[in-house]
Amino acid sequence: MLSSSKRIDLCNGPIFLKVLKYTLPIICTSILQLLFNAADLVVVGRFCGSNSVGAVGATSSLIHMIVNLFIGTATGVSVAIANAVGSDDENAVSRIVHTAIPLSLIIGSILTVLGATLSTPMLKIMDTPTDILPLSSLYTRIYFCGMIPSLVFEFSAAIYRASGDTQTPLKYLSLAGFINVLLNIFFVTVIDLDVAGVALATVISQTVSCVLIILALIRRDDYFKLKFRQMRVYFDVFKKIIKIGLPAGVQSSIFSMSNVIIQSSVNSFGSVAVAGNAAAANIEQFVYVTMNSFYQTSLNFTGQNVGAKKSERIFKSLRTNIICAVTLGAVLGSIIFYFADNLLSIYITDKVASIAYGMKRMSYVGRFYFLCGAMEVLTGAIRGMGKSLVTMIISIVGICGVRLGWIFTIFRIEQFHTLDSLYFSYIISWIACIIAQIFAFTILYKKFKKNLSLQT
Repeated sequence: MLSSSKRIDLCNGPIFLKVLKYTLPIICTSILQLLFNAADLVVVGRFCGSNSVGAVGATSSLIHMIVNLFIGTATGVSVAIANAVGSDDENAVSRIVHTAIPLSLIIGSILTVLGATLSTPMLKIMDTPTDILPLSSLYTRIYFCGMIPSLVFEFSAAIYRASGDTQTPLKYLSLAGFINVLLNIFFVTVIDLDVAGVALATVISQTVSCVLIILALIRRDDYFKLKFRQMRVYFDVFKKIIKIGLPAGVQSSIFSMSNVIIQSSVNSFGSVAVAGNAAAANIEQFVYVTMNSFYQTSLNFTGQNVGAKKSERIFKSLRTNIICAVTLGAVLGSIIFYFADNLLSIYITDKVASIAYGMKRMSYVGRFYFLCGAMEVLTGAIRGMGKSLVTMIISIVGICGVRLGWIFTIFRIEQFHTLDSLYFSYIISWIACIIAQIFAFTILYKKFKKNLSLQT
């Protein structure tokens, strides 16, 4: 029987309490990861000015577009591990672990090359303002040098979370986050490296968290133990990971591609708007990662209970996760909007106009972010059932299709060529996607229950 003192049994016991106990460390971990980038923006905003804030912020959608194409593979690892844990298949767990780590090394290497070669041309295609383009390009190239440790950590964290242990990734990322903040201040204020310094600090801190979590896997004494001699890409495991992970990666990448186009549209309003948008987007991410943590919970709750063949817990956990994500999203979204002026002032100290642009974004995106929370949880449940291709199709049509359609039609009309109109496309796309996902989950859930009844 698989066991660990930190493992939470997702297949038995009260769902609401286990959802909270499982999700809280994920929320803390996600916020710490986000603080890596927030620390970058705050430090350069305080000591280097709004141009540096815009330079770092202008890279986020491009970085996500490239990284997310491959990071979705970690979702495949989560689902595969969760299914194996739910069915108590110890041999499958070991094979997945020893496939996941070398796979992360391969993917990290590919990302390093892609980021180094494509970042500058892509930033130019996005019409990044010329006054911040050199800084944005430098930040991106250095950032992508940390892709190998970043991917190794993400895959290792996926292994821990799918096993029911969300505390271990938090512990190591906490230390790395502290190191990141100290290095940010040192590289920018002492050595005067500007955006290069904050990028370098992020790479170093990612390497620290990677080393620590790998050492933890090596020291384990159960079927999650990592043994270098057994590391190889097992083809049957690889196929299962890719079946879930590739559509998830494509979905995330295309989703990010729509954000790249939105960023390009924001860029057309000038560097002042870019800085305000970047600061607001970073603040909103604290709301997003809180809600997205319930996506991780939904994914692994569903994955384990699919393996354990417990259909009622799948539905009940989905309902619980949606309520939690939407409630927190609505409360936090309202809070950041109410304090928007003060929060934006933390990032931007030299241009009042940039703060006004940031408040405009928050009035549309931040206040209605709870809709995105419901969408993410539904995505996690459908992927946990092994139907990642379904969520990919829904996202392409419901998110990317709606946003791109809006940008290339409504946004092109002169009276609607405003940031208000651009940000409104987020709300419409979330609603469209939620409707489609509810329909899809209902069909898949009924089919799953029917198959279980035929087996008994």
